[in-house]
Amino acid sequence: MSFPLLTALAALPAVGAVATAAVPAARRTAAKWLALAVSLATLVLAAVVAFRFDPGGDRYQLTESHTWIADFGVRYELGVDGIGVALIALTALLIPFVVLAGWHDADPLEKPEPDRRRWRPTQGFFALILAVEAMVIVSFAATDVFLFYVFFEAMLIPMYFLIGGFGDRAGSRDEGEAAKQRSYAAVKFLLYNLAGGLIMLAAVIGLYAVTADQLGEGTFSLQAIVEARASGELAMAQNTERLLFLGFFLAFAVKAPLWPLHTWLPNAMGESTAPVAVLITAVVDKVGTFAMLRFCLGLFPEASAWATPVVLVLALVSIVYGALLAIGQRDIKRLIAYASISHFGFIILGIFAMTSQGQGGAALYMVNHGISTAALMLVAGFLISRRGSRLIADYGGVQKVAPVLAGTFLIGGLATLSLPGLAPFVSEFLVLVGTFTRYPAAGIVATFGIVLAALYVLVLYQRTMTGPVRPGVERMPDLRKRELAVVAPLIALLVLLGVFPKPLTDIVNPAVEHTLSDVQKTDPDPEVEAAK
Repeated sequence: MSFPLLTALAALPAVGAVATAAVPAARRTAAKWLALAVSLATLVLAAVVAFRFDPGGDRYQLTESHTWIADFGVRYELGVDGIGVALIALTALLIPFVVLAGWHDADPLEKPEPDRRRWRPTQGFFALILAVEAMVIVSFAATDVFLFYVFFEAMLIPMYFLIGGFGDRAGSRDEGEAAKQRSYAAVKFLLYNLAGGLIMLAAVIGLYAVTADQLGEGTFSLQAIVEARASGELAMAQNTERLLFLGFFLAFAVKAPLWPLHTWLPNAMGESTAPVAVLITAVVDKVGTFAMLRFCLGLFPEASAWATPVVLVLALVSIVYGALLAIGQRDIKRLIAYASISHFGFIILGIFAMTSQGQGGAALYMVNHGISTAALMLVAGFLISRRGSRLIADYGGVQKVAPVLAGTFLIGGLATLSLPGLAPFVSEFLVLVGTFTRYPAAGIVATFGIVLAALYVLVLYQRTMTGPVRPGVERMPDLRKRELAVVAPLIALLVLLGVFPKPLTDIVNPAVEHTLSDVQKTDPDPEVEAAK
């Protein structure tokens, strides 16, 4: 029996979360170092998984399968394809930076009045981050639908406490008012995702009933269901398949988030600390788009084709709507949140374009968006912590007093608008090419989102970093060593993957070919004849 590498990869941060939470209250610094050590060890193990994965081998590798709940056909099944490997690597890569960036975010809060002090549970903050990492890794590796559902929903619990219990300290709001806003954002996040999860649960039960009826024994195994469908052994009625597809898709669309199910994201990111905001949009939300590829297209190919026109329209609305609202924002973190809504629109557009370029670009976009958004949001968090305000109007002339901070903010912003030479450009270009070859009108509309992205990013930089130095900015310190250790590797990755994306494309492209085979799609033939 081979070593259960994927189980070990998920168990390491889970055990680390328990150990971090158990550190005595007076040893806050020890808890931070323990969380950082566990996250780095997880990154090393994720690198081993990536090294062991053979892009030219079986579709699912490093597989594990054990009986879990035998009476209901539930198994503990894990396995990774190229897209899963890439997203697990992204998760393991970002968590150490999240821990470092949030080094002081859960330290004790001191009040001006000597008799009022509120202590924030430092150990709990870092333990919750590691718990989220463990659950996300299982979600990317699960090949049993019920196992995936359990962790898809379970990650809401630590995220709820991270959003509601550890808000940022910026702004002049009364502490009670700030607590209300954090609570509102956390509850809205939880209710939206729970509602989507409950609909998905009904679909999961329906899927089991269909397999039990036609196969003689109910199963939640993704591979078994896909193989049974391909062989004709399992044939769903058209209306049944479409209803089950909608149950899965709605849950994933909330998590993604896709317009009009997106409204929880600006609140959650705005009220969270910058590292938790990165955890939301760069890590947790990727589970939604990943699941669309793995489960919606794999389990329900006919229904996916049936829903494609509507999904494409929703994706286009997300692209344009998110960009337009980003332009009008006065809050830095909410601007980045709306920009992410626009970017998720591109990802979903690429998935449902049903072309190899579109889906390959979408898979790359998930990784590159995670890196670029992490870079921009974390630098924005460092900026906000210095000035104590999230409002764009409170900044100006930062590049004159903190040039390194301004420079890294600019690179993160340019990556967000997909500047050629930086990683997101390749992803966005492939999504647009893949969409245009099958749906030219959709490709043209999506291209308009690039123009809007340039507008909101450059206007943000102009208003915050250039011009005269505003009051409150004149003594702003530049990035410190810990902050540079967070930002510099992310900037280097944006440049490296921008000029040399081949390592990523080699991993994800075979998985994309398998997904297109599931939905029985091939790339459209060129409509322009070659010159003779």
